[in-house]
Amino acid sequence: MGLFQVHVRVSNSRDPDRWFDEKFWVDTGAFLTSIPEDRLHEIGITPDRTRRVVLADGRETRYLQGQAVLSVEEIQESAVSPVLFGPPGSLFLLGALSLELFAVQADPVSQKLKPIALIQA
Repeated sequence: MGLFQVHVRVSNSRDPDRWFDEKFWVDTGAFLTSIPEDRLHEIGITPDRTRRVVLADGRETRYLQGQAVLSVEEIQESAVSPVLFGPPGSLFLLGALSLELFAVQADPVSQKLKPIALIQA
């Protein structure tokens, strides 16, 4: 899959005046969105659990997890999403679960997020 970035605002759901903007890599291979922990701490987001994570190179580790409001400029949508507290300096990754919350798919050809129809049984 081709890699591309989208502009995302990350906000604290309990204190919406605390936020930052960043370009995120769209990563459909990552289940959860990952944000460097120092950036999450800057806006007062605290972890609420720990998750076992298998990294792309096969190593297993544990990351803290919390909740953040993600606002994707390209699609003009916001959603509360679980986020992993990545190591300082790590990449900003918009994962598959967040994409599903926004009901979009990654189109590597146009390098855009495209709306998808929701299936409701």
